[in-house]
Amino acid sequence: MILAHRIQLDPTVKQRVYFAQACGTARLTWNWALAEWNRQYKAGQKPTWAGLKRNFNAIKYVQFPWMQAIHRDAHAQPFANLGKAFTAFFLGTSARPTFKKKGKCRDSFAVANDKLRLVGKTVILPKIGAVRMTEALRFTGRILGANVTREADRWFLSVRVDMPDLAPPAPTGAPVGIDLGLKSFAVLSSGEKIKAPKPLAKALRRLRLLSRRLTRKQKGSANRAKAVMAVAGLHRRIRNIRQDFLHKFTTGLAKNHSEVCIEDLAVSNMVRNWCLARAISDVAWSETRRQLQYKTRLYGSTLTVRNRFFASSKTCADCGHKLDALPLSVRTWVCPVCGTSHDRDENAAKNLLD
Repeated sequence: MILAHRIQLDPTVKQRVYFAQACGTARLTWNWALAEWNRQYKAGQKPTWAGLKRNFNAIKYVQFPWMQAIHRDAHAQPFANLGKAFTAFFLGTSARPTFKKKGKCRDSFAVANDKLRLVGKTVILPKIGAVRMTEALRFTGRILGANVTREADRWFLSVRVDMPDLAPPAPTGAPVGIDLGLKSFAVLSSGEKIKAPKPLAKALRRLRLLSRRLTRKQKGSANRAKAVMAVAGLHRRIRNIRQDFLHKFTTGLAKNHSEVCIEDLAVSNMVRNWCLARAISDVAWSETRRQLQYKTRLYGSTLTVRNRFFASSKTCADCGHKLDALPLSVRTWVCPVCGTSHDRDENAAKNLLD
């Protein structure tokens, strides 16, 4: 099993400058490779990321001599990433790769597994040496590589570790069905209702205020840079609150229940509804499922995904009678056959478990 541990770094000023330069190098390499790929494709050729990498290696230190100060991993990995991106595009699972613009994309660069060394709360990186970390690596196994990324004014190291497959004892708790929603983030088959923190909704007024301040700043000024960091910092806080809630919720389910049953929601289609898109994104249904997929395997429980076309909400959990229609505005209903009164979400959770 491959897991990633994301650790915050505490770099010096000199190391921060190098990180920013390495991110810029990775961005330039990606844009060069994408432009060359598009040129060859329009000319009727069949470009490959390995061929583009060979062409770039032959000219990079001539056209970009400053790249010699940046470790080669930063301008080598973007070619493999571009190859994966085009593979996903041709398979229809992702959009076509686009160019990256400074300030509009995520700053990151790669470090190969044989170029880094972890010693307690210190990571030794090429070119800059030892960088302090806020915590030690929690996973034990073979290190496959790492990425250094930036969020607002903070830097993080994401280490990928190939852990041996463990066989933990299965949790002894009863199976549980989960119906994900908006009014209540999750309703369990036991009747328990879980409220989501909805950090974006709570911070939306502050986010709009900071965004308006940003638009009034002159481009290229120091005040605009500060405003950009303020907006990015608020986005980071929103993400951290959401991730903290989801990790605690999914870990509790995987540890305390032998089986977790959820519905196969088409989230990418649901967010096309502009009335619900922001609310759906704020509760992160897709991220919930992603975490359950690896945590149930990690703790020995089972994740069961029900068919998305199963009428869990309008099927009576007691007698099995199915209604012809059940509008979204109807939150409770009475079965016309057995007379049982149902809460819409709790009834769906019971059906997902059954």
